[in-house]
Amino acid sequence: MTHDSRRRALITGITGQDGSYLAELLLEKGYQVFGLVRRSSSPRLDRIEHLAERIELVRGDLLDPSSLVRALELSRPHEVYNLAAQSFVPTSWQEPVLTAEFTALGVTRLLEALRQVVPEARFYQASSSEVFGQVAESPQTETTPFWPRSPYGVAKVYGHWITVNYRESYGLFACCGILFNHESPRRGEEFVTRKISLGAARIALGLDRELKLGNLAAQRDWGFAGDFVRAMWLMLQRESPSDYVIATGEQHSVAEVCEHAFAELGLDWRRHVVTDATLLRPAEIDRLVGDASKARRELGWRPTVDFATLIRGMARADYEMLAKRGR
Repeated sequence: MTHDSRRRALITGITGQDGSYLAELLLEKGYQVFGLVRRSSSPRLDRIEHLAERIELVRGDLLDPSSLVRALELSRPHEVYNLAAQSFVPTSWQEPVLTAEFTALGVTRLLEALRQVVPEARFYQASSSEVFGQVAESPQTETTPFWPRSPYGVAKVYGHWITVNYRESYGLFACCGILFNHESPRRGEEFVTRKISLGAARIALGLDRELKLGNLAAQRDWGFAGDFVRAMWLMLQRESPSDYVIATGEQHSVAEVCEHAFAELGLDWRRHVVTDATLLRPAEIDRLVGDASKARRELGWRPTVDFATLIRGMARADYEMLAKRGR
């Protein structure tokens, strides 16, 4: 593996939504980009296909410490972004132990490998607004107490605190970004915003008549993934490491997502969306909204894409993708 004079970054979870946007951003900034991918028979590389010539993939798995040591030895990164996780909340109730292995212990395995191989590297841990869960105050800041409401949220709390612990115990440059929901046309199809944009597109094209959803009243703070990965990079450029809430500061309901996605395609969502009780979570979080003033102050970070533009863009992108596929 050849290393040149450029800064090197290793991204775990490079095949995901955030990994693909982050890889684009780092390439734009002149980095040599390495991506950790698991040895599965058919890794899903569709989100990074357009970058295939410009990034180097290294094999490794958050469940296997020796593979992480090897990946770090191969890439010798200046920056490590840990975006890999079992990240779909409903799955975490069905597979709580696996979720803990990846999303909690996986962080420890990676930090331990980093400490052995490249202790001078800067480390970014993807924390999540799901750590707040049953919120003690609104909006949520870096000092809001954690009260997770899913096995995924619990695992993310562990990942967050173990990162802080390694920073304080070993002097690692390690940061946690507590990111609120962030979406894009690259979002996984199981996530509610993408389920809605895809559902609206299918109905507009006559492929479906209705869309089944769970809690339409649930409110979230939704931003654009491309904006959020910029915040990750900014955290690792600071003089000293710290943790940051990254959010838009606006709350919108699932019903509002429906309204914008369907309206973009000339439809009235109320005629097509039905509530299905089987899609409700065992423990629901009613409302999450973040206060990113620390990130604004210290990182100079601000979101650039507003909610309506984001959701309408997702619906349009799904419509065009399906129309093209149909042709």
